[in-house]
Amino acid sequence: MKVVVDLDLCQDHGQCAIAAPDVFSINEDGRLEYDDSPGEALRGDAEDAADVCPVQAISIED
Repeated sequence: MKVVVDLDLCQDHGQCAIAAPDVFSINEDGRLEYDDSPGEALRGDAEDAADVCPVQAISIED
């Protein structure tokens, strides 16, 4: 599984970091950081984060 974030779309709302804190975080500068290969155990969390993204900037690839 690969997590892909379109950083041109991302507006750093942080909903992904709330939904999947083991995959996404907001750094001290207010910018998104994420693990692009978090492993299958976190697939559900990553999919939840993609679902709650207000601008749909996150996708999950197999």
